[in-house]
Amino acid sequence: MLRICDFRSCFRAFRAFSLILSTLLVGLSVISVGLAHAQSNFDRPGSDYLHTPVPSGDPADCALQCERDRRCRAWSFNYPTVSADGAVCWLKNAVPARVHSDCCVSGVRGAGVIEQRNSAIEGETDRLGGDYRSIDVGHDEACKAACEADNKCRAWTFARPGYVGKSARCFLKDHVKPPRRKPGFISGVVR
Repeated sequence: MLRICDFRSCFRAFRAFSLILSTLLVGLSVISVGLAHAQSNFDRPGSDYLHTPVPSGDPADCALQCERDRRCRAWSFNYPTVSADGAVCWLKNAVPARVHSDCCVSGVRGAGVIEQRNSAIEGETDRLGGDYRSIDVGHDEACKAACEADNKCRAWTFARPGYVGKSARCFLKDHVKPPRRKPGFISGVVR
């Protein structure tokens, strides 16, 4: 009778195979979690158990607070408003359904913060310098429209309320400056 392996060597081979298989499964689960992202312009109302100010005004700091708290399952970051003193992070003990809202960035535990990026609008981006005019506007689309309507304007930056003052500001630029990441700001280049 031909023996393939004795009990010890078969057991060791099985253990090695089990270890490799479990490592692969853990790796695949980490990769799938890594594909989850936070959503800009969405709120997750309800299931709040803690809210804290975010002095930096950066949604990524709110996501990090959730990662560090075992009770946290989801979070919502509220941008500063005219009536509020600053940005606020809301931690949640469940994962409520998301609702479209320009006030917020939200996500679930394990999700990073991904801002919308395209050639027309650059989320969480400032183009510092090159300003020739600043105006009060209510939304980033109004800032973009003001720049498009002015032949002198080549680029624009919109500051959400609470980031450069109580109200939102639009900075029209006659020079295109390099983009830099800055929470609470939205920019674009039109010419």
